[in-house]
Parts: sequence; C-alpha cells; structure tokens
Amino acid sequence: MRVMPIRYTRDAEALTRFYRALGLELGPVSRPGGWLELPGDGGVLAIHRSTAEDAGRCELAFAADEPLDDVAERLRAAGFAPEPPVDEAFGHSMRVQDPDGVWVQINLYDRQLYT
Repeated sequence: MRVMPIRYTRDAEALTRFYRALGLELGPVSRPGGWLELPGDGGVLAIHRSTAEDAGRCELAFAADEPLDDVAERLRAAGFAPEPPVDEAFGHSMRVQDPDGVWVQINLYDRQLYT
C-alpha cells in the first residue's frame, strides 16, 4: 500500500505548475481532469479539483493494491469500523477513522479510467 496525500484545490492547473516547479513529474490524470497524480522519489502527491470550501485541505490517503473488502476485513478484525467501499470516478474508495478520529481514505484505482 502506497501513502498518497490528497491536496484539494480550486485551480488544479496552477497547483500542478507549482509542484512541477518543485520537481514532481506529471503522472496519471483522470479523464475528466479533476484528479492528477504527481509522482516523486518519495511517493505520490494527488491533486483533486474541488469547491472553494475544500481548497487548501489536505487528506491522508492510501493506494491499495488489493481488494478494499480485504482491507475492510482486517480493519474490522482490529476493532475499527470502515465505511462501505463506494464507486468513484477513479475506481473505488473507502474511509475509516483512525484512533484520533481523523478520517483516512483508502483508494483502489482502476487505471482504465485514466488518460
């Protein structure tokens, strides 16, 4: 599982230019263009086009390499209660609260949905 912080923004193009100037490369982009991935040596930064109230927010996410039902089963066995997986434009997603009550997102990407 890869760690993937998600940075929400109203201006995905400007934010992408900024992080590319820092040295990140442009990776996969969703077909509608509201989701971009910028891989670097230490991981991947995801940029998500969003509304004004979400702009500037950063969320901790993980990219799963196994079915989300398997991840959910392990979480439940450890005493945590994940929300059910949902369909997303990029594949599937599931959220769960960590012990401090912070929401964490686990994503399973379907690369056939990307350009």
